[in-house]
Amino acid sequence: MIYAMSDLHGCYNLFKRMLKRIHFCDQDTLYILGDIVDRGAGGIQILLEIMGHSNIIPLLGNHDVMAYSLLKKLPLKKDPLDENVIEAFRLWFLDGGAKTFKGFQSLDKNKRNDVLMFFKTFKIYKELDINGRHFFLSHTVPEKERMLDLDSCNWEDFILGEPDYGQQYFYDRYIVTGHTPTGLIDKSFAGKIYQKHHHIAIDCGAVFGNPLGCICLDTLKTFYAE
Repeated sequence: MIYAMSDLHGCYNLFKRMLKRIHFCDQDTLYILGDIVDRGAGGIQILLEIMGHSNIIPLLGNHDVMAYSLLKKLPLKKDPLDENVIEAFRLWFLDGGAKTFKGFQSLDKNKRNDVLMFFKTFKIYKELDINGRHFFLSHTVPEKERMLDLDSCNWEDFILGEPDYGQQYFYDRYIVTGHTPTGLIDKSFAGKIYQKHHHIAIDCGAVFGNPLGCICLDTLKTFYAE
């Protein structure tokens, strides 16, 4: 089976519960649609775990970009950081990066390098054909006009874009995204996976106390871990 979840935001225990909930095994594939780190305490722990699974494929989220861009700036020696870098770290910490930084700092030099190299393998988006359905997976997508001309998009569109969930972009494919908690898309979907207009939004806001959502793309069956 092929599964998708998103916006783990360091919720390691919920991630482990979900793997048990879906009976995840070596024959399955799991796509994580970005924002593995920040806000929750277990982001680095999740990264270390999925690094050992070739069938867990991470896509890039805005928090992953921020974490990588700053963690790679840490000096090997105790040299002072540039003032601009210090300010960037301050803003990152305000946006939930402090726990990711703490987890990274707890690693030895080799593990830190492994984590940084792993960030570089994250994909921007993935397209899949499963049981007669075509899926486009990414952390988020831009507005419809940009999305209909994929060649005009840049990578930032798929980590910071603002989808119009009220519009059906395509009739022959489903867009699967995270980034925006589903309760902000439609209050009636708070804590649940949103499925309308060929949009499948799977960020249920787990780090804010809601369940972690997961969808099986073979069947469109949804799963929740609390």
